[in-house]
Amino acid sequence: MKRKSGQDPDITKNWKPATLAVRGGSARTEYGETSEALFLTSGYCYDRAEDAAARFTGEQQGMTYSRLQNPTVEMLEKRIALIEGAEACRATASGMAAMTAALLCQLSAGDHVVGGKALFGSCRWLVDTLLPRFGIETTTVDARDNAAWEKAIRPNTKLFFFETPANPTMDIADLKGICDIAKAHGIVTVVDNAFATPALQRPMEFGADVVAYSATKMMDGQGRVLAGAICGTEDFILNTLLPFHRNTGPTLSAFNAWVVLKGLETLDLRIRKQSENALKVARFLEERLPKVLYPGLESHPQHELAMRQMELAGPIFSLYTGGGRKEAHGLLNALELVDISNNIGDSRSLMTHPASTTHYGMAEEARLEVGITEDMLRLNVGLEHPDDVIADFDQALRAIGR
Repeated sequence: MKRKSGQDPDITKNWKPATLAVRGGSARTEYGETSEALFLTSGYCYDRAEDAAARFTGEQQGMTYSRLQNPTVEMLEKRIALIEGAEACRATASGMAAMTAALLCQLSAGDHVVGGKALFGSCRWLVDTLLPRFGIETTTVDARDNAAWEKAIRPNTKLFFFETPANPTMDIADLKGICDIAKAHGIVTVVDNAFATPALQRPMEFGADVVAYSATKMMDGQGRVLAGAICGTEDFILNTLLPFHRNTGPTLSAFNAWVVLKGLETLDLRIRKQSENALKVARFLEERLPKVLYPGLESHPQHELAMRQMELAGPIFSLYTGGGRKEAHGLLNALELVDISNNIGDSRSLMTHPASTTHYGMAEEARLEVGITEDMLRLNVGLEHPDDVIADFDQALRAIGR
């Protein structure tokens, strides 16, 4: 029993999220290893042909094929479900695989989706381009405006899809307000929680039905692997998502699952320290630039809402230089410590120019509508000493005349 304590609900129900992130879902083999075992296998053997048949019908428990089950991936899924407070979780090959599967597994031609305007660029592509190709109608609204969600509802509205904090505008959506509207109309809510992770924000506590992640970001947190995750009820995961996942195959590799398991062990420590560092850097930049959008700053227009929903504001924020692309690129090019990279959630400080990278595929009109201007930059503050990050920005700002 001790070897499987991380999967025993009678034991794990008493553990706090930080403990679950280290031990939740773990199951030791007969060798008694301390770290989770890495099962690099595509298939599994059976003692008898009848056992194989029974596993495929579900009459017998056990693994059949690593596109469906893998012991290492299963441990990750159980761990994420536990720290999320969800009944079940399904891991995917990337964050966008998670977003795509979370939507397509439950939508059909003729359905209608309402999405937040401020989404990650590829998520906006799903809403604006992919879903309509399959006869699924879509509407985008300002996710900050609860009345806009209500107004956008049609008789065929099946799903609300939004991200909070939003990438890269840092818009904060009212989780409880939007989820309450959805529930009143029998609409499913899918929330992208990649910026906050369940360490800082748990959308299901506010009524969300499905929570999706790019585990590439803070869950791994060290820029090593791609991974995604979808959390929901056991009924949703097994009966709605699993048939789609089984037959389309956006499967997470065992090795990547093992790396994310290792990342989760330090998630609570990293995200809290990076949030602390981010607030210090944001306060410095607020004194030097026309606008800094960080939910942890009192100047953020939705600061109070963010602090009601989130334990801390996270490591990521956006800043505006006040000039155009040339000035924004100039600041990037002048940095010596902070790397130019479009990744986020890393333990290293990284910055990118969204209009020419992560959101370049959005139409200019759509970008400007949500505030992604040519002078916007998105910063991920890492685990370096914040004074060193501030010193780097100080010299880079002086280099561009600020």
